[in-house]
Amino acid sequence: MADASWLTKFPTMDRADLLSIRKTLDGAYREFSRSYGDVIEGFFDPLLYFMVWFEKLLLQTPWWLVLLVFVGLVYLASRSWKLSVAVIGAMLLIGYFGMWDNTMRTLSIITVCTLLSIALGIPVGIAMARSDRVQSIVTPLLDIMQTMPAFVYLIPVVMLLGIGKVPGVIAVVIYAIPPVIRLTNLGIRLVDKEVLEAATAYGASPSQRLWGVQLPLAVPTIMAGVNQTIMMALAMVVIASMIGVKGLGQPVLKSITNQYFTLGLLNGLAIVALAIIFDRVSQAYAKRTNAHLEKAHG
Repeated sequence: MADASWLTKFPTMDRADLLSIRKTLDGAYREFSRSYGDVIEGFFDPLLYFMVWFEKLLLQTPWWLVLLVFVGLVYLASRSWKLSVAVIGAMLLIGYFGMWDNTMRTLSIITVCTLLSIALGIPVGIAMARSDRVQSIVTPLLDIMQTMPAFVYLIPVVMLLGIGKVPGVIAVVIYAIPPVIRLTNLGIRLVDKEVLEAATAYGASPSQRLWGVQLPLAVPTIMAGVNQTIMMALAMVVIASMIGVKGLGQPVLKSITNQYFTLGLLNGLAIVALAIIFDRVSQAYAKRTNAHLEKAHG
């Protein structure tokens, strides 16, 4: 057996000093929360109003109209009748088993989180692609965001904003945004230098090269990032339900605490169905875009 005496010799912080540091940090965060919590909460009020309106829109609109619009968007993105028919079948089954309302709530949260992730992530990815210094600063932050346990995100957000939709969205966005940032950066950096040189030779400015050459060519890679962001947002649905985010995650959580096997299985399968739909649609859209770009530049 290996000698473990070195463990007793390892220098450790005095317990009293450690408790003092922890109390100081906890007190500082509580004071910050009391002083600025209302201001920060007010800042997110427009987001909360939009989320409540969007959720009510999905819940109060007749199911057949929601299904028609949803399938129409699926077909426009994928141009696949097979996928559209499969989506109709999946959504009808979800309604048949009484999970339609929770699915609409989850769909509203995922839509808002994805739009926020795209709106925040793509500009950050562009900044990383245009500056090695920005990339060196942001990359470690993304590493922390991707490796930090998801539950940890909930602690400071709940302490600051309480429970509800907005804290849930913030936690989901923090967890789900890294892929779209990374792959936007990667997609722009992978654009052929000869293409950029040709654009420069024709007199294109840096902004014209970005919007007219780099971003269009990077769309398939960016779409792969959006795909991963949606998958990670759906993975957070159950965890976000712990802080009051309504949807398919709450019945799953209830089934865990009360051992309702069928309830958890059905709602879990509904989450899987949404994940597969979003995955197939985003992949089909990325393939169509890639084929279009190859045809245009071929």
